[in-house]
Amino acid sequence: MAEVQAVTDDNFKSEVLESSTPVLVDFWATWCAPCKQMSEILSGLIGDFKDKVKIVKLNVDENNNTATQYGVTAIPTLVLFKDGNEAERMVGVVTKDKLEEKLNAAV
Repeated sequence: MAEVQAVTDDNFKSEVLESSTPVLVDFWATWCAPCKQMSEILSGLIGDFKDKVKIVKLNVDENNNTATQYGVTAIPTLVLFKDGNEAERMVGVVTKDKLEEKLNAAV
């Protein structure tokens, strides 16, 4: 399984909002058990969507400004950005099949 790239408050704009491809952002924290489960699912999808969708994670404890800006109040929260705008939001653990469906619709 591939490692999901981490983004921060400092590089969120360049890595997510200015990306030429859709970006799925996993808002998570180290203490969140469902986030660990979601991380495994996302790691398994990276290869399938290489060059089509960028998959990244943002630690809400370390990057509270971005989490607050996007109204993330529960984790895990997955937000799909397309052309710099929020296109889809999913809260809680999402199945691999449902994620694949959402990502395929975005490309």
